[in-house]
Formats: sequence, C-alpha cells, structure tokens
Amino acid sequence: MGQFIDLTAKDGFTFPAYVAEPSGTPKGAIVVVQEIFGVNSHIRSVADGYAAAGYLAVAPSTFHRVKPGVELGYTEEDMKAGFALKTAVEDLPAPGVLQDLQAAVEYAAKAGKVGIVGYCWGGLLVWRAASELSGLAAAVPYYGGGMTTPEESARQPKVPVLAHFGERDHWIPLESVKAFEKAHPEVQVHVYAADHGFNCDQRGSHEASAAATARERTLAFFGKHVG
Repeated sequence: MGQFIDLTAKDGFTFPAYVAEPSGTPKGAIVVVQEIFGVNSHIRSVADGYAAAGYLAVAPSTFHRVKPGVELGYTEEDMKAGFALKTAVEDLPAPGVLQDLQAAVEYAAKAGKVGIVGYCWGGLLVWRAASELSGLAAAVPYYGGGMTTPEESARQPKVPVLAHFGERDHWIPLESVKAFEKAHPEVQVHVYAADHGFNCDQRGSHEASAAATARERTLAFFGKHVG
C-alpha cells in the first residue's frame, strides 16, 4: 500500500501524487498516468503492481489543476464527469498538466532511471511526455485516446516507446493505429483482440489475457530501458 504526497510543479502549483514503494532497493521508477477517472482505486492498484515489480511508482493527480480529490468509477455518469474534467485540463494554457508530469518525473528520479506509463487519456499524456519532457528513459501509452490523430502523430518521441491498442476500440479506429505505426517505425506497436480500457479490471471492457500479455511486454520493456 502506498500513500499520497504533495509535489510542486515549476510554476509553484502543488498537487497530490500517490506513491508506492518497492520492498527492497528500487531498480528504477515508473510514473503512472491516470485515465479520466482520477487517481482512483484502479490506478492506485496499478501503481502498487509496479512497486511489487521492484519500481518506485508515482501516480500524479492530473485533474488537480481543475478539480481536487477526483475519484470516479466507471458508470456512464462517471464517464461524462471524467470527459468534462479532461476537457478542462486540455483547455489549460501550455504547458498545462505536462509540468505536473515533469515534477513527478523529477521526484521519481531519486530511484534511478524513470519510465512512464499511462492509460486512456493518460496514454495520450504519455505520448506527449515522450516528446516534451526531460529525464525519461522510456514511455508506454496504453490505448492513448487521440494519440493516433495526425496532429498528435506528428510528434517525435525522444525516448523508446511501446504502445498498446485494442482492435475493437471504438475510440481509436484501427486504421488510425495502422497509420500511426507506419509514421513511427521506431515505436513498438502491439494490437490486441480487445476493446478500449482492456487493462482495467473494474471495467466491463477488461480483457484478462490481453492485459496480462501487455503487462508482460511492458515489464520487459521497462526492464530493458529503466532497470
């Protein structure tokens, strides 16, 4: 079990982050970026999982600039609330929430090299982080909503990237994934027989075998690039 701490971004804004420590000396650190549902029980369990794998895990609240203390579930009502909060964050003047991710990376660096992983909207933020942040060693976006659009695909990552997508994801058309893969031969792209959100065991779209395979690949990727 981890705990919440406060981090401060370059502009002086203070926000919470959930931190899970490994039992022994960390072999590196992983920043875990939330979906549109806040640093909820699922994201905390994901962070705990990376800690169990030997990493210092840090999950910053990327909603705090627009609304503190967000912890949503997965109902239709929660989805609407999450989309509204995500839109509000996306409307912040640049660099917006990326400076909070930078602060999380800098905090995590005390454990060594830093990787970053994110889910859904967090996957999009991870893709942006790979091209804009400093101090990262590797990035893994899971079904990053919007990252396969021409505008986002035009970004050039500065670190190795492993990307997971679901072939039945109605938010991210498979054609756009194929176009992204063609535009970025340097990115390892994996497509699973799954829907959006397949990693989350609290969602109806959870696909256990795809989630297990993606985690195995992610841990191997971080093992290579982070430690």
